[in-house]
Amino acid sequence: MGDAFIRHIELLGYEKRFFPSQHYVYMFLVKWNDLSEKLIYRRFTEIYEFHKALKEMFPIESGDINAENRIIPHLPAPKWFDGQRSTQSRQGTLAEYCYTLVNLPHKISRCLHVVSFFEVRPDDMNPVTDSQIRKPEVFLLPKDAKKNASDITGPIVLQTYRAIADYEKSSKSEMALKAGDAVDVVEKSETGWWFCQLKNKRGWVPAAYLEPMDGPDESEEQEPNYAGELYVVQKSYTAVEEDELTLKEGDTIEVIHKLLDGWWVIRKDETTGYYPSMYLKKSGEVNTAEKSGLRNHIPPRRSTIRNAKSIHNKGRKQISQETYRRNSKKYMQNRRNMRGNLQNKDIIPETNEQEENKSKAQPAVPPRPSKDLIMNRCTESTRRKIITAASSCPKEQCEHFHQHLWAEPSHSPGSSSLAGSLLSLICILNDFFFWFLTVTSIALRL
Repeated sequence: MGDAFIRHIELLGYEKRFFPSQHYVYMFLVKWNDLSEKLIYRRFTEIYEFHKALKEMFPIESGDINAENRIIPHLPAPKWFDGQRSTQSRQGTLAEYCYTLVNLPHKISRCLHVVSFFEVRPDDMNPVTDSQIRKPEVFLLPKDAKKNASDITGPIVLQTYRAIADYEKSSKSEMALKAGDAVDVVEKSETGWWFCQLKNKRGWVPAAYLEPMDGPDESEEQEPNYAGELYVVQKSYTAVEEDELTLKEGDTIEVIHKLLDGWWVIRKDETTGYYPSMYLKKSGEVNTAEKSGLRNHIPPRRSTIRNAKSIHNKGRKQISQETYRRNSKKYMQNRRNMRGNLQNKDIIPETNEQEENKSKAQPAVPPRPSKDLIMNRCTESTRRKIITAASSCPKEQCEHFHQHLWAEPSHSPGSSSLAGSLLSLICILNDFFFWFLTVTSIALRL
């Protein structure tokens, strides 16, 4: 493996210290090429001296010979008296300086001067302090406002947790604990590793070994989300406990409950179980090796910790895998039912449309009535007049008249009503003609 070099430098904020006298130090998280991450502390005066030496080593790149050739970023000189306001206001400039520094040509960004300045010192792991003087105040820079230092309004009150059992560290970046130790949590990672400080010690600690001082319930812990979030397995894992799942790299799963200890409840088909979150990445996101490289091993589960001693009478709330599995099946069944109902709703409008088309069809033409039916339904007076009229006219004319009157009607909607109107008109004319004959015959007799 080649020489060590820095991949990224992140400004986390600053500390206000009171020993041996009041002063301020900046906190940097340095990420190295071996995927390790180290927390270091530097005064601004140290950073400026490092900057001046770097400019002397590279006079062309610093613009001393020609200002147009300058690629080393600018850094303002420290003030005669650096107070909290100036320390806070220069955070944006300092964060931008570190970003530009790491992205300079390798002959500068990977030179021995840069590497040695950002290496971990003994004071970074065990700062000099005095138990008689109050603890340092921590001012963290919000992650969504790295370039806006004005968002820092005051000291961050760190949460205090208690160790429930002894923990032996397995690497230099971790911190050993004794049962009952009260630690301040600086950072909580989704992987289940928390960065803590205890007096003059700092390091990563498994979240499973810590419990809040005020109660066992975790207000920050999310509720189960049985709809699930799609994740992809980055690294294979073989289950050790019965309630864990064995998965291979590349498998797609659904996360239904994110727990603070780094062991998430996932769903594969209809099976649920625990899986280390540091081996997962969200579907659609690029592969981030930094998450996997945060620690060299997965954090332990609380159920595997022996001799755990809690100060709370009520145990920590825990959901069984049987409950997860039952609720998950219930949710998936409801989701399938909803999809089925939506499909049925899509079919109903088509059926209604067909029924509407049928209702708009033209009504059928009624059949032509027979002569007997007409004679049965007409009045007695009309029946006599028809018989008299038929007997007084030649047979051929009656047949021709009958055929013309009762010809096959057209299929137009008004054909049947027209035939009925003609029949009524003929009956009226016949009545008038019969009346006229009767009156005339009587007048002649008189």
